[in-house]
Amino acid sequence: MFESLGRFVYRGRWTLLVLSVAAAVLVAPFGLELFGRMVDGGFEDPSAESTTSATWNEEWYSGNSPDVVVLYTHPTVSAKDKRYKKAVHDSLRRLPAAHVRQLTTYWTTRSTKMISRDSLSTYALITLKGDKQAAYAAIENRLRTVEGLSVKVGGAVPLLKDLNTQTGADLAKAEAISMPVLLVLLVLVFGSLVAAGLPLLVGLLAVLGALVLLRLLTEVTDVSVFSLNVVTMLGLGLAIDYSLFVLSAFREEIRRGASREQAVVATMATAGRTVAFSGLTVATALLGLLLFPQMFLRSIGLGAAAVVLVAMFSALIVLPAVLGILGPRVDALRITPSFGGPRGGGAWHAVASSVMRTPVLYLVGVTAVLVSLALPFVDVKFGNVDHRVLPSRVESRQVAEAVDTDFARNSMAPIDVHVLVERDLVDAEPLLPGPLGQGHTVVSPVTPVLPADVKPFTDRLRRLPGVTGVDVTGFSQANGSVRLAVRYEGDPMSASARSVVTLIRSMAPEPNIRDVVVGGPTAAQMDLMDSLTATLPWMALVVCGATFVLLFAAFGSLLLPLKALLMNVLSIGASFGVIVWAFQYGNLAAFLGFTPTGTIEATVTVLILAVVFGLSMDYELFLLSRVRAEWLRTGDNTTAVAVGLQKTGGIITSAALLLLVVIGAFSTAGITIVKLLGVGMFVAIVVDATLVRALLVPATMRLMGEANWWLPRSLRGLHRRIELREPESDPDPAGLPAPALVPAPTPPALAAPPARAAALPSGQARPIEGRRAVRPNLDGPGWQWTEDDGRPSALRTDPGPAPAPVFGMDTDPIPAPVPLPPPPPVVPAVSGPVGTAAVVRKRGINPYPSAIRESAPPEAVPDEEAPRAAEGDGAVIGWVKVRPRTRVVKASADGAGWTWAETD
Repeated sequence: MFESLGRFVYRGRWTLLVLSVAAAVLVAPFGLELFGRMVDGGFEDPSAESTTSATWNEEWYSGNSPDVVVLYTHPTVSAKDKRYKKAVHDSLRRLPAAHVRQLTTYWTTRSTKMISRDSLSTYALITLKGDKQAAYAAIENRLRTVEGLSVKVGGAVPLLKDLNTQTGADLAKAEAISMPVLLVLLVLVFGSLVAAGLPLLVGLLAVLGALVLLRLLTEVTDVSVFSLNVVTMLGLGLAIDYSLFVLSAFREEIRRGASREQAVVATMATAGRTVAFSGLTVATALLGLLLFPQMFLRSIGLGAAAVVLVAMFSALIVLPAVLGILGPRVDALRITPSFGGPRGGGAWHAVASSVMRTPVLYLVGVTAVLVSLALPFVDVKFGNVDHRVLPSRVESRQVAEAVDTDFARNSMAPIDVHVLVERDLVDAEPLLPGPLGQGHTVVSPVTPVLPADVKPFTDRLRRLPGVTGVDVTGFSQANGSVRLAVRYEGDPMSASARSVVTLIRSMAPEPNIRDVVVGGPTAAQMDLMDSLTATLPWMALVVCGATFVLLFAAFGSLLLPLKALLMNVLSIGASFGVIVWAFQYGNLAAFLGFTPTGTIEATVTVLILAVVFGLSMDYELFLLSRVRAEWLRTGDNTTAVAVGLQKTGGIITSAALLLLVVIGAFSTAGITIVKLLGVGMFVAIVVDATLVRALLVPATMRLMGEANWWLPRSLRGLHRRIELREPESDPDPAGLPAPALVPAPTPPALAAPPARAAALPSGQARPIEGRRAVRPNLDGPGWQWTEDDGRPSALRTDPGPAPAPVFGMDTDPIPAPVPLPPPPPVVPAVSGPVGTAAVVRKRGINPYPSAIRESAPPEAVPDEEAPRAAEGDGAVIGWVKVRPRTRVVKASADGAGWTWAETD
């Protein structure tokens, strides 16, 4: 599959590149339209009781859900002074009626709650018409022109505008910080300006893709204003990560002497396969957010999953097309030596050796560290998102804080109680018939709703513990509803406030009351937690199940996916513990520049769970892919784990460092939610790339031994059907090079064995000439000469030793040199075309023994048509399964090395 994709990309490289650039240029203006189309909020459950209450506030009680709050202050004059009133009302009268639905001030309501405690400040509430962002833009300047008074503007609409402005500024700042640092690091990794620029190019395409995808989503659903930075951060970081792996694999192929097409094909079959599985795993985790009803989670989940796929597409299509054009010139403009490639020794060799020697010590020690990091999460307290997510210098936040601290406590955040009253019908006067003799439909009027209808219920509310007052704040005669504002002491997220909501909801209604609906910030937070708690297990089941299937398809093991999920739990726990320590406790408040609230926003926690789950799986996939390749080559679990860790250590560390730069740059954002997500991702990557991937995973796999690769016989057929692997190649596939000759000790002269001349009865297969082959001893370690005619033992006249098991499929890599005891020292061939050869395994169990049978001829060849082996064949040291015939590695005729040959 991936080899075919590589050939397709190479052959259409110019077309794909031109189409990609043209698409980017054409959609860029469309993506920039995103700013101003995003919405605030989206943290509520649409089916919750508190959401119904908020909807009724908007639709039933006009003017009681203000869009703009204008705060007026004078240093000496009381707000009750007539001059104060004249200045405020004169300013408000100048507002155009086309944009303003209703105005509310202290002088129109005589509510003392709208006068500050020092009597020097008051505020006006404004409800807008039509497009509220456009309406606010039309009146903003006029709101600030008040003679003699200091004016600040806040409220929901200005707050959203400030969030949009801050988001755009944060994005520009993050890119300005990260891009130069990334360029320097990429130059250090690759040593070449051309190679260093390619991941940045793919990253910019991913950012543009993020803008376009979010803009498209605004056409069908609301998109949270917080999604831009989150989606862009993921897209940029993962695009650079994926590009790094693809680019490194391509450069290695070029250094081995492969042509441009061969390098692209081989890169796609190795690094491309791993990138594809990684992208699908991360996208699966993010799509789990679609199970939640909250718009904030759904829009970010859908946008983030889409941009991960864009990053994957760019790394698997656009980047290989560019590499196919550049070829060896990818290393042009070299500045420094390359520090990012795999190395045969050094620090990672020492780490691998140490972990293999004492796996229990590392397992216990690293687990203890991760559990210690996770302990603060036991004390987590969840809260909601409010104005404090913005920097303290932002005016809309200053207005919200002034109203909360200088005026009546919780005057803008009461517990809303909607009481639906039973009403009586009254007799209607008879109506005259219509002009055609048809009577009019009689609409029976009902009694109006009065404060007296809810007085008994109001008195009961006042007697509840923690309630400081109850006011009637609105009537809806059309719906028979009375709205009550229940006042309380303390923070809306406090335990006392939640207790009041619980008591109100448990109260039995009066006989004349149809229903009671409770809302407000406290009730909304409680409903949010109930919604998240109910949905989270389903998300975990779906995401873990889908991830298990992907890992099963990738590695053909039942235990490795379970181990990977367990490792993720430890990484996520450590990340959450650090988040509580940093944000809830406020230990990083001064360093990161935010206001601690004593809580962690619940929906952001779920978002971090999905993102960190995907990212924690990312590097483990790269490690396990290399370990699996070594396992297929050697059949030795300990060697496979050690070599896999050693060979991936440098490149994975480089990728993690680059992603940390991106996340660190976005963590400088002014919005606390983005800081919180950035810190969570930062910790998860550091933990995963060091403690988990470098120490815990290798130690666990060392202890599990060959059980890592255990697969029941009943599931082997299923795995072969769902595994993403290359199709069987033709005996001489086009575009594949002849294997390079490897200098080797001259093999011993082999005397041509006599042909087995015994005639067979008519109709039976005639034997072919024998050949000598090197095979493992049956009684222990070592190798011996045996005779083999290249055909199944059932077709031999004198069956010799049973053929040794041939491991793996056509995707198995060519083995690296394996020292063999005498007779003669044999050096296997160097890496040939990916997916074209397999060798006899020295140790381990072949999970696919049926591959041996599949490589044999389907039936006996008639005596007169039986082919003969070529005379002078050298020693067979490996087998390659193809459709009708088998390719083998044989000693070259001149004794200078080894070469490919074909046999029946």
